[in-house]
Order: sequence, then C-alpha cells, then structure tokens
Amino acid sequence: MSSRKLLYVIDDEPDIRTLVRSVLEGYGYEVQTFGNGKDARAAIRRQPPELCIVDLGLPDMDGLTLVRELWGDARMGVVILTGRGGVSDRVLGLELGGDDYIVKPFEPRELVARINSLVRRREQLAAVAAGNNLQRARFGEWVFDPGNLTLIADDGHQESLSAAEAGLLMALLKAPKRVLSRDQLQGAESDRDDCAFDRSIDVRISRIRKKIERDAKGARLIKTVYGAGYLFAADVVWLSGE
Repeated sequence: MSSRKLLYVIDDEPDIRTLVRSVLEGYGYEVQTFGNGKDARAAIRRQPPELCIVDLGLPDMDGLTLVRELWGDARMGVVILTGRGGVSDRVLGLELGGDDYIVKPFEPRELVARINSLVRRREQLAAVAAGNNLQRARFGEWVFDPGNLTLIADDGHQESLSAAEAGLLMALLKAPKRVLSRDQLQGAESDRDDCAFDRSIDVRISRIRKKIERDAKGARLIKTVYGAGYLFAADVVWLSGE
C-alpha cells in the first residue's frame, strides 16, 4: 500500500486538473482528478482522501455545496481553488468549511506550499493526540480531541472541526486568559507558509464560536479584544491519555 498522501482534484477544466496533478505528484503526493461533483462524491465514499482541492464552478453542482458536505467529514482537508476572487465568495467559502482559498490564476509553487502547510498541520494535530503529553483539553462543558478534530460535550453531543479551526482552537487553549493577536493566531494556523486572506482568522473564530458557545453573539468563551485580538476566557485542563 502506498504511503503517499492521497489528494483529490475536483475541477471542470482539464488543463487545470492536469497541471495540478503533475505539480503535486512531483512533490510526492498521490493524486486523482474528477471533472464533476458526482464522480468525486462516489470516489470519496469509496476512499476518503487526505485533502480535496475543489473548484466552485463545477458543471453539475455548486462547488460550495460540495465544500459544505466535505466540511462535515473531519477526515479530510478542503482547499478551494477557483476563479471567484470576491471578498464575499472568500468569506462564504471559509465559513462553509474551506481550510484555504486560492484564486485562479495561481502560482503552482504557492499551491504546493499551502497544501504542504495544511497536510503538516493535520499531521501535527494527530501527533499531539498520539503522544504522551498534551492530548485532550477540557474547558467548560467541552472536551477537545485533537486526534480526530472533534469536540465532545458533556451530554454526548459532538462537533467536528476543520484542521484550520482545530489549529486556532489549540493555540487559544494553550494560552488561556491571554490576548493573542491575529498575527499570532495566523502563525499558529498556517506556519506563515502562505499569504492567507486577511479575514480568515475572524471567519474561523466565528465558526468555532458557533460550535462551542450557547450564544455565539455573547462570546462567553472566546472574547474579542478590539484592536488587539482574541482571548480564551475559560480555564483549560489537559487530560492525560489512557
């Protein structure tokens, strides 16, 4: 069995599929390509990849619909690769579950850097969970398990996080009751390998709040410190492994 990371490229442009596949295979990834959402869905059910690269202009469905579906599966990352460069499209793409958003035309080396960063972030989170040090974190009514990117409430309810969301939450949990700037959080999220969209931190904080706050507008756990950044206001207890 191949040890290479499996990536799916979902794009209706044959030239883009060929280019992305060639570039990523050159960096050691195993790549499969699909020209529509239907074929990609079927392949994902058979064999979920490490990461999907999704165009928003698919011929048989809106790519945002597919992104929303993939967001519910914490097993894979999602990179949006599209010609839609407007702010509203970027914000919506991130809100619906994209880990990153890249606008066409793109520089292949930038695409590789961003994918490497996302894959590495997912591996780091899994390594934390597999080690003997900081594993699960308890705060409020929640336990965060970085190994499977999952939040588990005391009543058994579960919420899945994307790798980008989990990276941000981990940074906040490691520095409770301290103000972290957007630059600090951006570094925790992406290792500064990319030129991330300026609103990405705010969008992902909003998504995390919707999952852990009973009243997201009240912001009891993650507080905005205007002009400075964000502060995680609850006590955090790190739970040792079994």
